[in-house]
Amino acid sequence: MKNEPDIWRSVDQHAPDLIGLSDRVWGMPEICYTEYRSVAEHTAMLRDKGFQITENVAGIPTAVIGEAGQGGPIIAFLGEYDALPGLSQEAGVAEPRPLPGNGQGHGCGHNLLGSAALLAACALKDWLEATGTPGRVRYYGCPAEEGGAAKSFMAREGAFDGVAVAITWHPHCFNEVAPALSLANTRMDFEFTGRASHAAAAPHLGRSALDAAQLMCTGVQYLREHVPQESRIHYSFLDAGGVAPNVVQAKAKLRFAIRSPDLPGMFELNERVKRIAQGAAMMTDTRVDISIMSAVSNLLPNAPLEEAMQANLERLGPPVFDEADRAFAAEIQATLQASDIASAWRGVGLAPRDTAALCDFIVPRGTAREPMIGSTDVGDVSWIVPTVQAHAATLAIGTPGHSWQVTAQGKTPAAHKVLTWVAKVMAATAQDCLTNPDLIARARADLDARLAAAPYVCPIPAEVRPPLQPRPDAA
Repeated sequence: MKNEPDIWRSVDQHAPDLIGLSDRVWGMPEICYTEYRSVAEHTAMLRDKGFQITENVAGIPTAVIGEAGQGGPIIAFLGEYDALPGLSQEAGVAEPRPLPGNGQGHGCGHNLLGSAALLAACALKDWLEATGTPGRVRYYGCPAEEGGAAKSFMAREGAFDGVAVAITWHPHCFNEVAPALSLANTRMDFEFTGRASHAAAAPHLGRSALDAAQLMCTGVQYLREHVPQESRIHYSFLDAGGVAPNVVQAKAKLRFAIRSPDLPGMFELNERVKRIAQGAAMMTDTRVDISIMSAVSNLLPNAPLEEAMQANLERLGPPVFDEADRAFAAEIQATLQASDIASAWRGVGLAPRDTAALCDFIVPRGTAREPMIGSTDVGDVSWIVPTVQAHAATLAIGTPGHSWQVTAQGKTPAAHKVLTWVAKVMAATAQDCLTNPDLIARARADLDARLAAAPYVCPIPAEVRPPLQPRPDAA
């Protein structure tokens, strides 16, 4: 397009480098706080593109900031690059085919997420330099979104203070301004300690931590009837006490994820779950130690930024796919249930288009949808900085999140096209903020009005530290 903005042309110029970064990170999947190679790749790219580097952000060795520009407002692009356990998969293959290795895989598309956000930052940096516009661009390389709440820890330590606007995106089945729908979430550990004994000869001398853990699960099961329907409580056994049935188990440990539509509701629900655990300990004459591993806030919407992003989605138009892209997406859809595909369409409030395997349109704002809601540590950023997100269609319609199908689509030509496309949307939205100070002012006013009703309280207690993992040996 002859008349396309310079900032979009800049995206195209940097795109091959950032597509390469995305593919390299896809090939080195690293989970929660172990992203040492991935952050090194992002740091090297930031340095190559001329950004000033801040490493070890908030004391997290796998977090990095790159900054460029002078004076003016700070525009932040939020990137991620962590993977998930158990989702290893060969790329471009529409059947389960795990790769050799540790079983990890980019089953949420964060290899694409971080690279596109950095690509948008590169384009905004070029525009600032070319025009002399006052302003600074920051790229935040953020680890451990999957369960580690790195942005929440970063927010607590002031890493986002002074930022005017934060912009990000997430791989998805559809192209849209992401609605600010997420659940506040606490991951809390409950460790029961009892007394071991011979389960046949001296059961009366034992105090079963396993019984306490099971009673806690039963109590929470009854609690589910008496919480707001949007809340979620789920759990896993970290330690069931052992494998010998003839021993009264002296140790058992559970991890609960406690989710609520907002922070006040989550704090209240946390206390109710704690009381159930304490009751289970009393019933079994055991002790329970309760600790928070991580926590995130719900997302806050920002109408001025969402309107600006929607305008850029419509100005750019949807991504353009070819027949090969559509054919592979159809192969992926063939691995799904009909209910997966129907649920995806309900989630954006649209009637299914039977022939559509990839989304080649823009979802209108404000559709009446039936979303299933998860949690994200972007939520904590949104309580501090006016924040907006895009969804972009790197995935065949119906692809469930956290699945091998996501990993399989993580480095396809279609995903590369959308990586570049969504970087243009984000870069143009950032440009609008810097050329229209009133947009930043209205975005801040929107956030301040929400905070007046419920000020931000970081859901992670001050004494809780990130569960950092050691750097793997060089060998």
